[in-house]
Amino acid sequence: MLAAMATAYRCPQDGTRADVASLTWCCPVCRGPWDLDFEVSGPLRPATLSGRVNSLWRYEEVLPLASPTTTLGEGRTPLVPLTGTVSAKLDFLMPTLSFKDRGAVMLAELARRLAPERVVADSSGNAGTAVAAYCARAGLPCTVYVPEGTSPKKTEQIRAHGARLDIVPGDRESTALAARAAADAPGTFYASHVFNPYFLHGTKTYVYELWEDLGGRLPDAMAVPVGNGTLLLGAALAVAELRAQGLIDTVPALIAVQAEAVSPLAAAFHAGADVLPDTPPGAVSPTLAEGIAIPRPPRARAILAAVRESGGTFLTVTEDQIRDAQRDLAARGFYVETTGVACWAAVGGWTDRSVVVPLCGAGLKTGLAA
Repeated sequence: MLAAMATAYRCPQDGTRADVASLTWCCPVCRGPWDLDFEVSGPLRPATLSGRVNSLWRYEEVLPLASPTTTLGEGRTPLVPLTGTVSAKLDFLMPTLSFKDRGAVMLAELARRLAPERVVADSSGNAGTAVAAYCARAGLPCTVYVPEGTSPKKTEQIRAHGARLDIVPGDRESTALAARAAADAPGTFYASHVFNPYFLHGTKTYVYELWEDLGGRLPDAMAVPVGNGTLLLGAALAVAELRAQGLIDTVPALIAVQAEAVSPLAAAFHAGADVLPDTPPGAVSPTLAEGIAIPRPPRARAILAAVRESGGTFLTVTEDQIRDAQRDLAARGFYVETTGVACWAAVGGWTDRSVVVPLCGAGLKTGLAA
């Protein structure tokens, strides 16, 4: 079978390109994140899937890498009904207990092939944990930057995988800036779930799995928690690819969910803006949804556009709604971290259309909200 083709990094703002074999982690002109010039080898044929490996690597025609050695068996998480119209995809059953494994395996596999001197990553916890685990699998030295206040269970897991942990004073934005400064050092691969588009091509497998499990269709809507938007943008990629291959006729609405306490994208969307305002963000309010507490996501323009193009919207949830949703899911048998319950808090009562929510991080990572 022909392999899918990733030909170059491309800046969506100014068209600058770079070789995918380089360690250039951002556009050298605008310092923005890369997209990937990519062609699937497809079309993906449902009849050929039954005998394939039971992981996300079964969708080889649409992935920018093939024949991985760093896999931990990630993907193919269960889809279960919660109500008559709302189903949940259990991505907290991934090897490192969060959906970030989908993208982290792509970054680690790419880094293994490029053989850098070191790998660095920044995270509020789950992405860093996933990168640490897959770098351990790949035999790569790894440093993970996290903000102070990150869940102790997440930092413990990062250390357990052998990564160096660098705890940065301040918020998530300060942590990102520290990691990007380190990423500029020669010989460094920046395993950024925000700037490197290989991560998005990993998270898109979430939707390919939905499509397969639902018999070649997608739900009316997909609710997605949004901070940096990696799952949402991956979902948008998959929907576009499935439609281009003639495998779906209709596009599900993307329902982006943010914590009310940190909701810059929701505010911009409902104001009719295409980008976030230029004014620097103020102090970030504390929220139980630490994984989506991102004041200035670098891919804001793409996130806003993807939601609008799908006919979707942004919803916000309060801290009390997050607490109630976590307990409600636990009463149904699902112990999910506080960020991972945001979508259930937002759309769990929907009855007018089918919708899937991701339960994207295990409750053991944060504990039960007080």
